[in-house]
Amino acid sequence: MADLHLDDLARLAHFSPFHFHRVYAGVVGETVTATLRRVRLALATRLLTSSDDSVTQVALTVGYDSPQAFTRAFHRFTGQSPRAFRQQMRRAILTVDGAADNNGDDAARPTVTIVEQPTQRLQALRHVGSFATIPHTHRQLRLHAGTRAISEKWGASFGNPRYADRFRYYAAIASPDPWPEGSEVETLEIPGGRYAVHRLVGPYTRINAAAQAIYTRWMPGSGYEPDDRPTLEHYLDTSSRGIAPAALRTDLFIPIRRASPP
Repeated sequence: MADLHLDDLARLAHFSPFHFHRVYAGVVGETVTATLRRVRLALATRLLTSSDDSVTQVALTVGYDSPQAFTRAFHRFTGQSPRAFRQQMRRAILTVDGAADNNGDDAARPTVTIVEQPTQRLQALRHVGSFATIPHTHRQLRLHAGTRAISEKWGASFGNPRYADRFRYYAAIASPDPWPEGSEVETLEIPGGRYAVHRLVGPYTRINAAAQAIYTRWMPGSGYEPDDRPTLEHYLDTSSRGIAPAALRTDLFIPIRRASPP
């Protein structure tokens, strides 16, 4: 199936499969097969969370011939088995170390701290395409940075991802070095203000569920409500290369304000 996709893509780009593969890997930083695997497994995370299909059916839907091969690939992608991932995402029970806790509603609430953030200026590249290929946009931004210093790595979301026409995601970095005007990289001025911050330890595939847990489990009894500033992801591991998915660290910044009186 991957070979078929490679041939089709090469034909569209007017390259031979061999040369298309070389060009693609040079630009994106991974093979076509690796990208297809990433997209398939990202689709699998959505199916496992939102459908009642069996693990075997999900495996077949995303292009795996056996549940065993799917389980091995899924574990490398998320650090969990498909069944464990489904159980955790459906409960959306997250603590500071990403472990499940069944000691009641209070324990189910994600650990959150309230911080005041100053205004930030970030250099950013807008993401286009599947959420599964967001790492490609981060890589392209690093290539644009060249020899410039990168002090922090961020993601910025504007709008609700459920409404694609009103949603924008940017890969972003903080850099002390000047950037030329007129490049593909934009300057984002992130307003300062109050944020609810949750430290997520685990694969990036848990980010959406962790944010949802903050909105549904923490927010209602907190005395705060969502604000309309962008939601931020602060990737504490500037490079994820060589780090196990279960050890990745991300601070989620949810913009908040004092709740209006009822």
